Amino acid sequence: MNGTPRLPSSFPSTPSSGSRGRFTSRGGSGDASGGAGAGRRNSPASQSSPEQARGLRSSLPTVPQASAPATPSSMPLIPVILIDAPSQRMYTFGVYGLLFVWRLYDWWLLVEEDTHSISLFVKWACIDLIFLFGVPLLRIPWLEWSETTSFSAYFVHAFINGMLMFRIPLPIEGSLMFLTKTLFDREMSISENSVRPRNILHNASLIMGKQIINILPEGSVVMNPDQLSFCIDSGHPTVTIPLRFNQTKPQHIDLLRFDFETNTNETITLSHKEMKHPVQVDDGVTLINYVAKKPGLYRLHKVMDKTKLEVQRRMSDTLVVTCPKGAVKAGATNKCLGDLSDLTMEIEGTPPLKVVYSRTANTEQSIHHFQSIQPENFASPLLGATRANTLVIAGSQDVSWARTHRISVPLNESMIPSGRWIYSIDEIHDAIGNVANFSSGADEGEHVYPKGAHLEQEFTVHERPVARLVGCDSRNPLMVANGKSVQLPVQYMSPGRTPDETSHFLVWKFSPLETLSKSGDHGSEVEFEEYHAKTAHNTPTIRESGLYTLTSVRSKFCEGEVKEPASCLLLNPPEPQLAIHAENINDKCAGKPIGLLVDLDLIGTPPFIVRYDVITKSGAHSEYVTVHGSRHQLELKPRDAGHFKYHFTSIDDNIYKGHSLAGPSMMLEQDVKPPASASLRAPSGPIDACIEEPVELNVDLFGEKPFTLEYELVHNSKRHKHKIADIETDIYKITTDPLFNGGEYSLALTSVQDKTGCKIFLNGEAKFTVRRQRPKASFGHIDRKHKTVEVEGQSVRLPIRLTGRPPWTVKYRNLNDTDGQPIERTARSTNDFINVSQKGVYEIVDISDDQCPGTVDSKASTFEVDWVPRPQIKVADTAVIIPDGNKWLKREVCEGDIDAVEVHLTGSSPYTVKYQVRHKADQGSGSIINKEFEAALGLATISMETTKAGSYEYRFSELSDSLYEHDSKKFTPLVLEQKVNRKPSAHFIKPGQSYKYCKEELAGDEVIPIRLEGVPPFSLEVDIKHQSSSRPETVKIANVDSNHYDFRIPHRVLSLGVHQVSVRKVRDSRGCQQKTEYGAPHVQVQVYNVPTIYPSESRTDYCVGERISYTLSGAAPFEIFYTFEGVQRKAKSASTTFRRIAEKPGNFTITAVSDRASECKARTNISKIVHEMPSVKISKGRQVEVDIHEGGEAEILFEFWGTPPFEFTYTRSTNARKGHKSQVLETRHEVSHKYSKTIQSSQEGTYEVVAIKDKFCSFSTQKAETKGGQKLLQF
Repeated sequence: MNGTPRLPSSFPSTPSSGSRGRFTSRGGSGDASGGAGAGRRNSPASQSSPEQARGLRSSLPTVPQASAPATPSSMPLIPVILIDAPSQRMYTFGVYGLLFVWRLYDWWLLVEEDTHSISLFVKWACIDLIFLFGVPLLRIPWLEWSETTSFSAYFVHAFINGMLMFRIPLPIEGSLMFLTKTLFDREMSISENSVRPRNILHNASLIMGKQIINILPEGSVVMNPDQLSFCIDSGHPTVTIPLRFNQTKPQHIDLLRFDFETNTNETITLSHKEMKHPVQVDDGVTLINYVAKKPGLYRLHKVMDKTKLEVQRRMSDTLVVTCPKGAVKAGATNKCLGDLSDLTMEIEGTPPLKVVYSRTANTEQSIHHFQSIQPENFASPLLGATRANTLVIAGSQDVSWARTHRISVPLNESMIPSGRWIYSIDEIHDAIGNVANFSSGADEGEHVYPKGAHLEQEFTVHERPVARLVGCDSRNPLMVANGKSVQLPVQYMSPGRTPDETSHFLVWKFSPLETLSKSGDHGSEVEFEEYHAKTAHNTPTIRESGLYTLTSVRSKFCEGEVKEPASCLLLNPPEPQLAIHAENINDKCAGKPIGLLVDLDLIGTPPFIVRYDVITKSGAHSEYVTVHGSRHQLELKPRDAGHFKYHFTSIDDNIYKGHSLAGPSMMLEQDVKPPASASLRAPSGPIDACIEEPVELNVDLFGEKPFTLEYELVHNSKRHKHKIADIETDIYKITTDPLFNGGEYSLALTSVQDKTGCKIFLNGEAKFTVRRQRPKASFGHIDRKHKTVEVEGQSVRLPIRLTGRPPWTVKYRNLNDTDGQPIERTARSTNDFINVSQKGVYEIVDISDDQCPGTVDSKASTFEVDWVPRPQIKVADTAVIIPDGNKWLKREVCEGDIDAVEVHLTGSSPYTVKYQVRHKADQGSGSIINKEFEAALGLATISMETTKAGSYEYRFSELSDSLYEHDSKKFTPLVLEQKVNRKPSAHFIKPGQSYKYCKEELAGDEVIPIRLEGVPPFSLEVDIKHQSSSRPETVKIANVDSNHYDFRIPHRVLSLGVHQVSVRKVRDSRGCQQKTEYGAPHVQVQVYNVPTIYPSESRTDYCVGERISYTLSGAAPFEIFYTFEGVQRKAKSASTTFRRIAEKPGNFTITAVSDRASECKARTNISKIVHEMPSVKISKGRQVEVDIHEGGEAEILFEFWGTPPFEFTYTRSTNARKGHKSQVLETRHEVSHKYSKTIQSSQEGTYEVVAIKDKFCSFSTQKAETKGGQKLLQF
């Protein structure tokens, strides 16, 4: 038996040391007793001494071994030199363990998807077959099992695989599922992330916060309970800080004061005197006022009651700061219009500060304010939106932020208008609410201060002066007598100023007359002078001749502006001179002198005024004569008798005044004694009187007053005598009665008598004629009409018919003239003409002849003048031609189309038209063609150029007819534009390519790109021909809006199989079209079937943590396309089930699905709404302790997030104490239809929410079980 060879499948026994040594020493050969020796190791012979053993071995002959020697085929496949046998066994077991985990993972996926899989069963049958039959082939010691063992193990594994992959319940499935869930509890979420469901389902942030209500001990104290603000200054040296005590009487009070300047603190102990008289506010509530005299931060430090126990105090800080104050600082108080205020407000207080100031400009007042006034890089706890009770952080004593800061606030505003301006600080607010009010309207609690001068700044804003010269410029120089001075005519203006405030300074430059340049400007010699005027009417005095130019003007406060005219030329003309020569005037009857005739010769600047004295016995009087030229004849003929002396005393001209005359030649003498006489002042020509008008004649009377005058009026041999007595004047006017009869009249003076009584017979007579009718005017006829049409530009003579005596003064007007001013013309013929050059309706408005006013014939008072129309050219059909400014746009045509335009010609035929055709090609150079045609009728047709694509401009530049030649000034060219469009074309971008399509219309279908040339939108006709059909289907496509079109074939023309697609015809937006020739490039289309997807559940609302499942049909694997949170995503599924866990809220929409077989992307729209889990916070999500007195109540605030209504469950537990576990005292259930709910509670305990539910979802921290006899809520 011992010689029998060992089977490979048996486990070898561990060889002994002797055997190893023998095997090693003999090179692998052994004796036949090797196996027996191994079996007899425990026999007595085996326990003999070594010597005996050696003797025994030496005495026995060598016997061949019964077993075969060890061969290389019995060694491990992987040499032990590389990996020893134990390591190989360890790696083998490790691989088996990994396969086991992998097997559990596949099973867990089936459990998650709630399905089974034949493919997985086959997969693991193959893997187990390879492993169980492959391991013995490795010949690893102790792992060389027999084939029977391999078959047995394989069947066991196949049974287990069947139970797992076909989801057959196992007795150990619960434990196995727990183990697998621990290892593989991860799922794909709808965000395509691998997540753990327990992290989603057990979210501790959904229920946050707790509120602990403590019943306060017997008493409490709080400083400044109303959060009043305090400040100290010289006017308010102390403040009173209230300390409110509840249910206690203090025995000892310590306060802390933090100094703002040193950041140190001091302890203040209230004396018994200060605590002696508390104020009773309410039941159990007293008030003690502490008087603070120093600024600082005050805090309750320690309060003891009468029982020597410390009173509970609420931590709060009270600031006592320096009261805010301010001042206004400025420079000059006098400003000019438009200057900046240049003002600074110095503000002191605890920042951030706010200042309210008012600005008064004359009577208009406005209120302004600056906020957040603080130093740079300033940090303060008062800057927050909400103020904490304690302002000093624990462990820190920095209160420097509460120090008083002085901050300068600059204010620069443009000061318009002029007048009195006042800037005034009204209020200053500091950071803690103190208000320093400097106005009369203060509110309660504000510190009122009188408004001192330092809080106001007053400005006077002055207008800027303006100066110019008046009455002297380049055309009107100043003429001044030689050696005399004159005021420079300066006009000074300063709006809004009173006379006593108009002092100003004028600066001008002066150049003597002989130094001026040839152009009359200042020469090389220029002097600058300045004049100080005390009032606006003070002007400088100038004397020297030359050019004066104002350069600047300034008032007491402001620089002004010099306006034109600013230059004045001063000249000195020569002095006036007079020479006289006199002759006697003698009476013809008596021969006595009755006056002098004096000739005056003058030199100077006219007009002249010559003054002379008339000296008689009765005295002397002065007279003067004005002479407008250089010569004059003066008649000195006194009316009274006597000795007359004429002394020429002085002469004035335009420049020199009162120039005295001296010498004997300036004195004339004469004796005069004239008789009584009278004469008619008849006009030089015949007197022609108007009918129905009186006649007036003046009579000059000479002699001694009073006079008696007799005259008679003769008409138609009838005399009418008249006598006028006691005439006290030297001139008498005779006025006749209105003369109603025409004819010849004669008015004759018969006699005159003066004071002497001598009656002098007169023969003065005046004859005049009274017309028998008034003058009349009317328009004549042209071609029996009061209207004429003439060629434009010619002068038109309008006939007028006049009666009366020439010349006539005719006033007429053009009623079409907007000015409407009458035009006056003198006519000298009864059949005269009025020359007019404008068209319109002319009306005669007034007529008078040489003496009498007349009347206008109302029936012929108007005449109409019109022009023959100039030739015009217009487009005939404006319905198809659109005006565009000064040109016309004709509808676009296509290349090669036949088109024409009709034009209307108005005027006098025949017509000659010249026009230019300008072609601008889309590509390349253009061309210009000049054309001309003649038209006998008023309508002409012009052919349009369409042979080439591009823009054409037809400019009709010249037009003439039989009456008018072309006039470019009065002709507006007709411009006609037309665009000739190139024919469109369509080409496949990838001709010959094959495309895939789905049987149903899906968004994932491939598009066939087509390149279009032309102007979009295009319309296409595409032929689609199936391989089994000889007749193609035509698809018409309209409104292609770009030059690139992705063509999607309508599924109504598709069937399973291969199709050939080609473009048949293309048309663009301009109406141009082109057909594709036969045999044009084409593409092929292959049509397939499409996959589908269906939801496993009909509901649409899900909660975070729930799983959303779908069923797929088609050939796996599938690609599912969906959107979540507005992001496009893609997922893959190897089976017909698709499931995802909802990890966050949002809209989960399946948009498409595709499979491997068809690559068709089936469009769908399956939406599921994932709602956020409801959440609740108690006390803002924090642990808050609220202290109340016995019998008091505390508010518990619950805030919800989700979709109302909300249902929640909360518990009240005992407050946790050291060494004791909190116990639930009661559980309550509430409902809220709003996002917050407040519950009043007066019971001590810890309040926590344990469950929350909204309209869609719920969450609970409780378990569905009963503990301690109380059933917990399960949502």
